Amino acid sequence: MDITIAKTAGFCFGVKRAVEKVYEQIEVSEKKIYTFGPIIHNEEVVKDLEEKGVSVINEPDEIKNLKDAILIIRSHGVSKEIYDIAENSGVEIIDATCPFVKRIHNIVSEESKKGSTIVIIGNKAHPEVEGIVGWVDGKSYVVSNEEDIEAIDEKKDEKICIVSQTTFNYNKFNKLVEIISKKGYDINCLNTICNATHERQIEAKQIASNVDAMIVIGGKSSSNTQKLYEICKEQCDNTYYIQTVSDLDLCKLNSIKSIGITAGASTPKKIIEEVHTNVRNEF
Repeated sequence: MDITIAKTAGFCFGVKRAVEKVYEQIEVSEKKIYTFGPIIHNEEVVKDLEEKGVSVINEPDEIKNLKDAILIIRSHGVSKEIYDIAENSGVEIIDATCPFVKRIHNIVSEESKKGSTIVIIGNKAHPEVEGIVGWVDGKSYVVSNEEDIEAIDEKKDEKICIVSQTTFNYNKFNKLVEIISKKGYDINCLNTICNATHERQIEAKQIASNVDAMIVIGGKSSSNTQKLYEICKEQCDNTYYIQTVSDLDLCKLNSIKSIGITAGASTPKKIIEEVHTNVRNEF
């Protein structure tokens, strides 16, 4: 079997940086370590950190009860409120927010203070988007599809600043911006999809269009992995979304001559290698 592994598969810069920050604190700190939300969207990594004593908290009120603790801000970022609560509670903060996400926080904060309405193109329920909304000083909308655009109710010539979730589908972003542009607003559009995401999507599409089957590896709650799966599925009907090698049904690959493998930005190299080895050994 011909196996092609995407060069862009696995940890991106922001995820690698965030995970390393947590493991570094495990080694050097005597304080109890918490992360606000899972540090990244990968169940295997979060489980390993929990086994090493790192706890996940999900509610702002939980921060107020922390004593002699370190709070690590996840790679997806959080709202300004979380920083304020932690600082007021005397909790030590270590910021592992991806720098590309932090840039969006700065953009929406500055632009909203200037009077612009903020439009965030992304998944409303994703923690990155929730965090971005939490830095807006004024009015904001979250748009993930054409129907959401209908909810934008601003006067003509209103100043609108458009940003994107870093892991959003590049082509879909452009399509939604084009539709918003027709509403007649004074638009300042900033494509904040990170380059690593765009490159990963392009490579995944290219590989999927040239193989008999495609394997996409990543956590089920990973937005960028879900986007990869959708892109690959459009090119290759035999596309499979798995979290670890144990999810792989090799029987489905019996008559396959070529296979492609890619992985989301939160997928450890070890898991990618395990899937590759398993497929190679079996065929």
